Amino acid sequence: MKTAMTLAAAVVLTACGGQSGQAQQSAAPTTGAPVQTDPPNTNLKPAFPGQTRAPEMKSNVAYEVSTHIGGLNKPWGMAFLPDGGLLVTEKPPGQIRLFKDGKLSAPLAGVPRVDSRGQGGLFGLALHPDFARNGWVYFSFAQPNPDGKTNTAVGRGRLVTTGTPRLEDVRVIWRQNPPWPSTAHFGGRLVFARDGKLLVTTGERSVITGRVQAQDLSSGIGKVIRLNDDGSVPSDNPFVGQAGAQPEIYARGIRNIQGAALHPRTGELWEVEHGPRGGDELNVIRAGRDYGWPTISYGMEYRGGPIGAGLTQKAGLEQPLYYWDPVIAASGMAFYEANLFPAWKGNLFIGGLASQRLVRLVLDGEKVVGEERLLAEVGERIRDVVVGPDGAIYVATDEDNGRVLRIAPKR
Repeated sequence: MKTAMTLAAAVVLTACGGQSGQAQQSAAPTTGAPVQTDPPNTNLKPAFPGQTRAPEMKSNVAYEVSTHIGGLNKPWGMAFLPDGGLLVTEKPPGQIRLFKDGKLSAPLAGVPRVDSRGQGGLFGLALHPDFARNGWVYFSFAQPNPDGKTNTAVGRGRLVTTGTPRLEDVRVIWRQNPPWPSTAHFGGRLVFARDGKLLVTTGERSVITGRVQAQDLSSGIGKVIRLNDDGSVPSDNPFVGQAGAQPEIYARGIRNIQGAALHPRTGELWEVEHGPRGGDELNVIRAGRDYGWPTISYGMEYRGGPIGAGLTQKAGLEQPLYYWDPVIAASGMAFYEANLFPAWKGNLFIGGLASQRLVRLVLDGEKVVGEERLLAEVGERIRDVVVGPDGAIYVATDEDNGRVLRIAPKR
Protein backbone atom coordinates (compact mmCIF):
# COMPACT_ATOMS: atom_id res chain seq x y z
CA MET A 1 0.00 0.00 0.00
CA LYS A 2 1.15 3.50 -0.73
CA THR A 3 1.97 5.39 2.43
CA ALA A 4 1.25 8.93 3.56
CA MET A 5 4.14 11.23 4.37
CA THR A 6 3.94 13.34 7.48
CA LEU A 7 4.80 16.98 7.25
CA ALA A 8 7.79 16.52 9.50
CA ALA A 9 9.21 13.89 7.16
CA ALA A 10 8.36 15.74 3.95
CA VAL A 11 11.15 16.80 1.65
CA VAL A 12 11.26 20.45 0.70
CA LEU A 13 11.03 20.74 -3.06
CA THR A 14 11.95 24.33 -3.75
CA ALA A 15 11.71 28.01 -2.86
CA CYS A 16 10.60 30.45 -5.51
CA GLY A 17 9.77 34.06 -6.15
CA GLY A 18 12.44 35.72 -4.03
CA GLN A 19 15.49 35.32 -1.85
CA SER A 20 15.66 33.40 1.39
CA GLY A 21 14.21 35.37 4.28
CA GLN A 22 11.88 37.45 2.11
CA ALA A 23 8.73 35.53 2.95
CA GLN A 24 7.47 37.89 5.64
CA GLN A 25 8.92 41.09 4.19
CA SER A 26 8.75 40.65 0.44
CA ALA A 27 9.96 43.14 -2.11
CA ALA A 28 7.36 45.39 -3.72
CA PRO A 29 5.29 43.60 -6.37
CA THR A 30 6.49 44.03 -9.92
CA THR A 31 4.29 44.26 -13.00
CA GLY A 32 5.01 43.66 -16.64
CA ALA A 33 3.61 42.19 -19.82
CA PRO A 34 0.80 39.65 -19.59
CA VAL A 35 1.86 36.37 -18.07
CA GLN A 36 0.23 34.49 -20.95
CA THR A 37 2.60 34.53 -23.92
CA ASP A 38 1.06 31.74 -26.03
CA PRO A 39 -1.14 32.96 -28.88
CA PRO A 40 -4.89 32.83 -28.19
CA ASN A 41 -7.06 30.14 -29.77
CA THR A 42 -9.50 32.74 -31.05
CA ASN A 43 -9.47 36.29 -32.38
CA LEU A 44 -12.36 37.27 -30.11
CA LYS A 45 -12.08 40.64 -28.40
CA PRO A 46 -12.76 41.28 -24.71
CA ALA A 47 -15.79 43.28 -23.69
CA PHE A 48 -13.76 45.68 -21.55
CA PRO A 49 -10.09 46.47 -20.81
CA GLY A 50 -8.45 44.02 -18.42
CA GLN A 51 -10.96 41.22 -18.99
CA THR A 52 -8.13 38.94 -20.12
CA ARG A 53 -4.33 38.82 -20.09
CA ALA A 54 -3.76 41.00 -17.04
CA PRO A 55 -0.15 42.10 -16.56
CA GLU A 56 2.16 39.72 -14.79
CA MET A 57 2.51 40.85 -11.18
CA LYS A 58 5.26 39.03 -9.31
CA SER A 59 4.94 39.24 -5.54
CA ASN A 60 8.59 38.31 -4.91
CA VAL A 61 7.54 36.05 -2.03
CA ALA A 62 9.88 33.22 -1.11
CA TYR A 63 8.04 29.96 -0.42
CA GLU A 64 8.77 26.29 -0.11
CA VAL A 65 6.72 23.26 -1.05
CA SER A 66 6.51 20.03 0.92
CA THR A 67 4.46 16.87 0.64
CA HIS A 68 1.76 16.81 3.30
CA ILE A 69 0.11 13.59 2.07
CA GLY A 70 1.39 11.17 -0.56
CA GLY A 71 0.04 8.05 -2.23
CA LEU A 72 -3.40 9.35 -3.20
CA ASN A 73 -5.37 8.32 -6.28
CA LYS A 74 -6.33 11.53 -8.12
CA PRO A 75 -7.39 13.59 -5.08
CA TRP A 76 -10.21 16.00 -5.99
CA GLY A 77 -11.62 17.78 -2.93
CA MET A 78 -10.32 18.71 0.53
CA ALA A 79 -11.84 19.97 3.77
CA PHE A 80 -10.03 20.72 7.03
CA LEU A 81 -11.69 19.60 10.25
CA PRO A 82 -11.76 21.78 13.38
CA ASP A 83 -9.20 19.47 15.02
CA GLY A 84 -6.72 19.91 12.15
CA GLY A 85 -7.54 16.66 10.39
CA LEU A 86 -8.00 16.77 6.62
CA LEU A 87 -10.66 14.96 4.60
CA VAL A 88 -9.69 14.18 0.99
CA THR A 89 -11.76 12.68 -1.81
CA GLU A 90 -10.13 10.35 -4.33
CA LYS A 91 -11.97 10.76 -7.61
CA PRO A 92 -11.77 7.54 -9.62
CA PRO A 93 -12.10 5.03 -6.78
CA GLY A 94 -14.92 7.16 -5.36
CA GLN A 95 -13.73 7.28 -1.78
CA ILE A 96 -13.03 9.66 1.10
CA ARG A 97 -10.01 9.38 3.40
CA LEU A 98 -9.03 11.12 6.62
CA PHE A 99 -5.49 12.34 7.25
CA LYS A 100 -4.86 13.01 10.93
CA ASP A 101 -1.83 12.91 13.21
CA GLY A 102 0.39 11.98 10.27
CA LYS A 103 -1.69 8.94 9.30
CA LEU A 104 -3.93 8.35 6.29
CA SER A 105 -7.02 6.29 7.03
CA ALA A 106 -8.51 3.56 4.95
CA PRO A 107 -11.43 4.69 2.76
CA LEU A 108 -14.36 5.74 4.91
CA ALA A 109 -17.23 3.27 4.95
CA GLY A 110 -20.66 4.60 4.05
CA VAL A 111 -19.94 6.36 0.73
CA PRO A 112 -22.57 5.50 -1.93
CA ARG A 113 -21.65 3.77 -5.17
CA VAL A 114 -19.92 6.16 -7.57
CA ASP A 115 -19.69 6.10 -11.37
CA SER A 116 -16.00 6.63 -12.12
CA ARG A 117 -16.14 6.40 -15.89
CA GLY A 118 -14.67 9.28 -17.88
CA GLN A 119 -14.66 12.43 -15.78
CA GLY A 120 -16.89 10.82 -13.17
CA GLY A 121 -16.00 9.92 -9.61
CA LEU A 122 -16.15 11.54 -6.18
CA PHE A 123 -15.75 15.30 -6.22
CA GLY A 124 -16.04 18.17 -3.74
CA LEU A 125 -16.43 18.26 0.03
CA ALA A 126 -18.00 20.72 2.45
CA LEU A 127 -18.52 20.70 6.20
CA HIS A 128 -21.79 21.85 7.68
CA PRO A 129 -21.42 25.32 9.25
CA ASP A 130 -22.25 23.70 12.59
CA PHE A 131 -20.03 20.67 11.95
CA ALA A 132 -18.47 20.82 15.43
CA ARG A 133 -21.89 20.01 16.86
CA ASN A 134 -23.57 17.82 14.21
CA GLY A 135 -20.66 16.21 12.31
CA TRP A 136 -22.32 16.50 8.88
CA VAL A 137 -20.02 16.10 5.86
CA TYR A 138 -21.36 16.85 2.36
CA PHE A 139 -19.90 15.37 -0.81
CA SER A 140 -20.63 15.56 -4.52
CA PHE A 141 -20.31 12.61 -6.87
CA ALA A 142 -21.23 11.13 -10.25
CA GLN A 143 -24.22 8.93 -9.58
CA PRO A 144 -24.78 5.82 -11.72
CA ASN A 145 -28.19 4.94 -13.11
CA PRO A 146 -29.42 1.49 -14.22
CA ASP A 147 -29.71 2.65 -17.85
CA GLY A 148 -26.07 3.79 -17.95
CA LYS A 149 -26.88 7.48 -17.66
CA THR A 150 -25.26 9.58 -14.93
CA ASN A 151 -25.99 12.69 -12.95
CA THR A 152 -24.27 14.93 -10.42
CA ALA A 153 -25.53 14.13 -6.92
CA VAL A 154 -24.94 15.42 -3.40
CA GLY A 155 -24.82 13.19 -0.35
CA ARG A 156 -24.30 13.85 3.31
CA GLY A 157 -23.21 11.68 6.21
CA ARG A 158 -22.19 12.06 9.81
CA LEU A 159 -18.43 11.69 10.32
CA VAL A 160 -17.50 9.32 13.15
CA THR A 161 -13.82 9.21 14.10
CA THR A 162 -13.99 6.90 17.12
CA GLY A 163 -12.62 3.51 16.19
CA THR A 164 -12.40 3.14 12.42
CA PRO A 165 -13.30 6.49 10.76
CA ARG A 166 -16.57 6.22 8.82
CA LEU A 167 -19.70 7.99 7.64
CA GLU A 168 -23.04 7.14 9.21
CA ASP A 169 -26.64 8.16 8.44
CA VAL A 170 -25.67 8.66 4.80
CA ARG A 171 -28.28 9.70 2.26
CA VAL A 172 -28.38 11.44 -1.10
CA ILE A 173 -30.04 14.86 -0.64
CA TRP A 174 -30.03 16.09 -4.27
CA ARG A 175 -29.73 14.67 -7.79
CA GLN A 176 -29.26 16.55 -11.03
CA ASN A 177 -32.33 15.91 -13.15
CA PRO A 178 -32.49 14.72 -15.85
CA PRO A 179 -29.67 12.15 -15.81
CA TRP A 180 -27.79 12.17 -19.10
CA PRO A 181 -25.87 9.72 -21.33
CA SER A 182 -22.51 11.38 -20.70
CA THR A 183 -19.52 10.80 -18.43
CA ALA A 184 -18.22 14.37 -18.57
CA HIS A 185 -18.79 17.88 -17.13
CA PHE A 186 -20.23 17.11 -13.72
CA GLY A 187 -19.15 20.30 -11.91
CA GLY A 188 -18.92 19.11 -8.33
CA ARG A 189 -17.90 21.91 -5.97
CA LEU A 190 -19.87 22.48 -2.76
CA VAL A 191 -19.86 25.74 -0.79
CA PHE A 192 -21.91 26.77 2.24
CA ALA A 193 -22.99 30.41 2.01
CA ARG A 194 -23.08 32.72 5.02
CA ASP A 195 -26.84 32.18 5.34
CA GLY A 196 -26.29 28.44 5.79
CA LYS A 197 -27.55 27.49 2.34
CA LEU A 198 -25.61 24.92 0.31
CA LEU A 199 -24.45 26.02 -3.16
CA VAL A 200 -23.79 23.21 -5.65
CA THR A 201 -21.92 23.68 -8.92
CA THR A 202 -22.82 21.51 -11.88
CA GLY A 203 -21.88 21.05 -15.53
CA GLU A 204 -23.78 20.78 -18.80
CA ARG A 205 -22.55 17.23 -19.48
CA SER A 206 -20.39 18.23 -22.49
CA VAL A 207 -22.51 16.73 -25.27
CA ILE A 208 -24.48 19.13 -27.48
CA THR A 209 -27.85 17.82 -26.32
CA GLY A 210 -26.91 18.55 -22.73
CA ARG A 211 -25.18 21.84 -23.52
CA VAL A 212 -28.33 23.54 -24.75
CA GLN A 213 -30.12 22.70 -21.49
CA ALA A 214 -27.85 25.11 -19.60
CA GLN A 215 -30.39 27.78 -20.62
CA ASP A 216 -33.45 25.62 -19.78
CA LEU A 217 -34.98 26.24 -16.35
CA SER A 218 -36.83 22.92 -16.50
CA SER A 219 -33.46 21.12 -16.44
CA GLY A 220 -30.84 20.92 -13.69
CA ILE A 221 -28.06 20.66 -16.27
CA GLY A 222 -25.61 23.59 -16.45
CA LYS A 223 -26.76 25.37 -13.30
CA VAL A 224 -25.76 26.55 -9.86
CA ILE A 225 -28.07 24.95 -7.31
CA ARG A 226 -29.07 26.38 -3.90
CA LEU A 227 -30.38 24.06 -1.18
CA ASN A 228 -31.20 24.00 2.50
CA ASP A 229 -28.82 21.83 4.52
CA ASP A 230 -31.22 18.87 4.29
CA GLY A 231 -31.60 19.13 0.51
CA SER A 232 -34.95 20.91 0.53
CA VAL A 233 -35.50 24.05 -1.54
CA PRO A 234 -35.18 27.50 0.09
CA SER A 235 -38.35 29.53 -0.31
CA ASP A 236 -36.40 32.60 -1.47
CA ASN A 237 -34.70 30.94 -4.45
CA PRO A 238 -35.11 33.11 -7.56
CA PHE A 239 -37.25 30.70 -9.60
CA VAL A 240 -39.51 29.34 -6.86
CA GLY A 241 -43.09 29.45 -8.10
CA GLN A 242 -42.14 29.99 -11.74
CA ALA A 243 -44.05 27.59 -13.98
CA GLY A 244 -41.83 24.86 -15.44
CA ALA A 245 -38.71 25.89 -13.53
CA GLN A 246 -36.81 23.64 -11.14
CA PRO A 247 -37.03 25.61 -7.87
CA GLU A 248 -33.55 24.64 -6.65
CA ILE A 249 -31.90 26.57 -9.53
CA TYR A 250 -29.99 29.67 -8.41
CA ALA A 251 -28.20 30.63 -11.67
CA ARG A 252 -27.98 29.23 -15.19
CA GLY A 253 -25.90 29.31 -18.38
CA ILE A 254 -23.02 27.34 -16.83
CA ARG A 255 -20.57 25.17 -18.75
CA ASN A 256 -18.58 23.27 -16.11
CA ILE A 257 -17.72 24.92 -12.79
CA GLN A 258 -14.62 23.30 -11.29
CA GLY A 259 -13.75 25.81 -8.58
CA ALA A 260 -15.86 27.90 -6.20
CA ALA A 261 -15.35 29.93 -3.04
CA LEU A 262 -17.05 32.68 -1.05
CA HIS A 263 -15.53 36.12 -1.29
CA PRO A 264 -14.25 36.81 2.25
CA ARG A 265 -15.64 40.34 2.38
CA THR A 266 -18.82 40.29 0.28
CA GLY A 267 -19.85 36.70 1.00
CA GLU A 268 -20.76 36.21 -2.68
CA LEU A 269 -19.96 33.02 -4.56
CA TRP A 270 -17.09 33.34 -7.03
CA GLU A 271 -16.44 30.51 -9.45
CA VAL A 272 -14.13 29.40 -12.26
CA GLU A 273 -15.41 27.25 -15.07
CA HIS A 274 -13.86 25.44 -17.97
CA GLY A 275 -14.22 26.93 -21.41
CA PRO A 276 -13.79 24.88 -24.60
CA ARG A 277 -10.68 25.86 -26.61
CA GLY A 278 -10.16 29.18 -24.88
CA GLY A 279 -12.62 30.94 -22.64
CA ASP A 280 -12.02 29.65 -19.11
CA GLU A 281 -14.04 32.10 -16.99
CA LEU A 282 -14.02 33.77 -13.60
CA ASN A 283 -17.53 34.83 -12.50
CA VAL A 284 -19.44 36.16 -9.52
CA ILE A 285 -22.67 34.16 -9.17
CA ARG A 286 -25.80 36.16 -8.34
CA ALA A 287 -29.37 35.01 -7.90
CA GLY A 288 -31.33 34.50 -11.09
CA ARG A 289 -28.54 35.56 -13.46
CA ASP A 290 -27.74 33.90 -16.79
CA TYR A 291 -24.01 33.35 -17.42
CA GLY A 292 -24.42 32.82 -21.12
CA TRP A 293 -23.34 29.29 -22.04
CA PRO A 294 -23.70 28.25 -24.83
CA THR A 295 -25.12 31.48 -26.31
CA ILE A 296 -21.97 33.49 -25.66
CA SER A 297 -18.39 32.32 -25.11
CA TYR A 298 -14.79 33.47 -25.45
CA GLY A 299 -13.76 30.02 -26.70
CA MET A 300 -14.20 27.87 -29.78
CA GLU A 301 -15.17 24.27 -30.48
CA TYR A 302 -12.43 21.68 -29.88
CA ARG A 303 -12.72 20.59 -33.51
CA GLY A 304 -12.53 24.22 -34.67
CA GLY A 305 -15.16 26.79 -35.47
CA PRO A 306 -17.22 29.13 -33.31
CA ILE A 307 -19.51 28.24 -30.43
CA GLY A 308 -23.01 28.66 -31.85
CA ALA A 309 -23.25 32.03 -33.58
CA GLY A 310 -19.80 33.06 -32.29
CA LEU A 311 -21.17 35.73 -29.95
CA THR A 312 -19.27 37.03 -26.95
CA GLN A 313 -21.92 39.48 -25.72
CA LYS A 314 -25.69 39.58 -25.62
CA ALA A 315 -28.15 41.69 -23.66
CA GLY A 316 -29.29 40.01 -20.46
CA LEU A 317 -26.29 37.66 -20.27
CA GLU A 318 -23.49 38.14 -17.76
CA GLN A 319 -19.92 38.88 -18.77
CA PRO A 320 -17.10 37.04 -16.98
CA LEU A 321 -14.95 39.19 -14.73
CA TYR A 322 -11.94 37.62 -16.42
CA TYR A 323 -11.16 34.89 -18.95
CA TRP A 324 -8.17 32.92 -20.20
CA ASP A 325 -7.35 32.09 -23.81
CA PRO A 326 -5.57 29.68 -24.06
CA VAL A 327 -7.15 28.03 -21.06
CA ILE A 328 -5.46 27.17 -17.77
CA ALA A 329 -8.04 24.37 -17.26
CA ALA A 330 -9.16 26.08 -14.06
CA SER A 331 -9.92 23.91 -11.04
CA GLY A 332 -10.20 24.48 -7.26
CA MET A 333 -9.88 27.99 -5.87
CA ALA A 334 -9.45 29.83 -2.58
CA PHE A 335 -9.23 33.42 -1.39
CA TYR A 336 -6.24 34.10 0.82
CA GLU A 337 -6.92 36.07 4.02
CA ALA A 338 -4.49 34.45 6.46
CA ASN A 339 -1.42 36.07 8.04
CA LEU A 340 1.29 33.59 7.03
CA PHE A 341 1.79 35.32 3.66
CA PRO A 342 1.04 39.04 4.25
CA ALA A 343 1.90 39.94 0.65
CA TRP A 344 -0.78 37.55 -0.63
CA LYS A 345 -3.67 38.83 1.50
CA GLY A 346 -6.73 39.51 -0.62
CA ASN A 347 -5.42 37.46 -3.55
CA LEU A 348 -7.32 34.67 -5.28
CA PHE A 349 -5.57 31.34 -5.93
CA ILE A 350 -6.78 28.98 -8.66
CA GLY A 351 -5.51 25.54 -9.59
CA GLY A 352 -4.62 24.79 -13.19
CA LEU A 353 -4.86 21.31 -14.68
CA ALA A 354 -3.51 21.55 -18.22
CA SER A 355 -1.36 24.53 -17.21
CA GLN A 356 0.10 22.66 -14.20
CA ARG A 357 0.28 25.91 -12.29
CA LEU A 358 -1.15 27.60 -9.24
CA VAL A 359 -2.53 30.89 -10.56
CA ARG A 360 -2.46 33.93 -8.27
CA LEU A 361 -4.81 36.77 -9.18
CA VAL A 362 -4.46 40.26 -7.75
CA LEU A 363 -7.86 41.93 -7.42
CA ASP A 364 -9.16 45.47 -7.22
CA GLY A 365 -12.77 44.91 -6.27
CA GLU A 366 -14.17 42.79 -9.09
CA LYS A 367 -11.36 43.61 -11.49
CA VAL A 368 -8.29 41.42 -12.06
CA VAL A 369 -5.28 43.74 -12.13
CA GLY A 370 -2.43 41.22 -12.00
CA GLU A 371 -1.62 37.56 -12.48
CA GLU A 372 1.23 35.28 -11.42
CA ARG A 373 1.85 31.60 -12.19
CA LEU A 374 3.36 29.54 -9.36
CA LEU A 375 4.51 25.92 -8.84
CA ALA A 376 6.23 25.49 -12.20
CA GLU A 377 8.78 23.40 -10.31
CA VAL A 378 6.14 20.85 -9.27
CA GLY A 379 5.04 19.92 -12.79
CA GLU A 380 1.75 18.31 -11.78
CA ARG A 381 -1.91 19.07 -12.49
CA ILE A 382 -3.40 21.15 -9.68
CA ARG A 383 -6.91 19.98 -8.81
CA ASP A 384 -7.86 21.69 -5.54
CA VAL A 385 -6.71 24.63 -3.43
CA VAL A 386 -7.53 25.33 0.22
CA VAL A 387 -6.06 27.55 2.93
CA GLY A 388 -5.23 25.57 6.06
CA PRO A 389 -5.86 26.61 9.65
CA ASP A 390 -2.11 27.30 9.91
CA GLY A 391 -2.30 29.86 7.07
CA ALA A 392 -0.41 27.67 4.61
CA ILE A 393 -1.85 26.93 1.16
CA TYR A 394 -2.61 23.29 0.42
CA VAL A 395 -3.03 22.00 -3.13
CA ALA A 396 -4.07 18.57 -4.36
CA THR A 397 -2.38 17.19 -7.49
CA ASP A 398 -4.49 15.35 -10.04
CA GLU A 399 -2.22 12.36 -10.52
CA ASP A 400 -2.49 8.58 -10.17
CA ASN A 401 0.09 8.91 -7.41
CA GLY A 402 -1.36 12.21 -6.28
CA ARG A 403 -0.31 14.37 -3.38
CA VAL A 404 -1.47 17.12 -1.10
CA LEU A 405 1.28 19.76 -1.09
CA ARG A 406 1.81 22.39 1.57
CA ILE A 407 3.05 25.85 0.52
CA ALA A 408 4.62 27.83 3.34
CA PRO A 409 7.09 30.74 3.66
CA LYS A 410 10.70 29.77 3.01
CA ARG A 411 12.52 29.26 6.26
